[in-house]
Amino acid sequence: MSKEKNLIRPDYLYRKGVGAVIINNHNEIFVGKRIDNNSDAWQMPQGGIDNNENEDLAVFREINEETSISPDKLEIISKSNNYFYYNLPYNLQKKFWGGKYLGQKQRWYLLKFTGQNQDINVATDDPEFSDWKWVSRDNIIDSIVEFKREMYQQIFNEFSIYL
Repeated sequence: MSKEKNLIRPDYLYRKGVGAVIINNHNEIFVGKRIDNNSDAWQMPQGGIDNNENEDLAVFREINEETSISPDKLEIISKSNNYFYYNLPYNLQKKFWGGKYLGQKQRWYLLKFTGQNQDINVATDDPEFSDWKWVSRDNIIDSIVEFKREMYQQIFNEFSIYL
């Protein structure tokens, strides 16, 4: 068990957000390559929740903003029972969100993609990804930025009966 799980996290230090594990008909998972990252780091869609925004609506908004996938091409299979937390590395804490947060507190969703690959377009008005691909669960962890790897493993553990 990680020491992280035993920490008391004051919620005001964490930006509230949502994340999406999107699977296709082959149980492969959607990942996008961060446009602002010079390394070969990939991640699943995720983002902040607007003031007074419902989490269920926020996940569909975030997915659409990052991938152009419309809500009618997605079905919620499950959502996490609890929030998952991650801390930004210290050198990034002042760069993001005006230095207000240590990291994010996220509700994660498992969704089935019912569309076609041509329904996905990461070249959005305000792009977050430069590329995207479908990958197996086993091939994701090593391509994720290091500070999110433990959280991703916890997410996969929660959704393991579906993956």
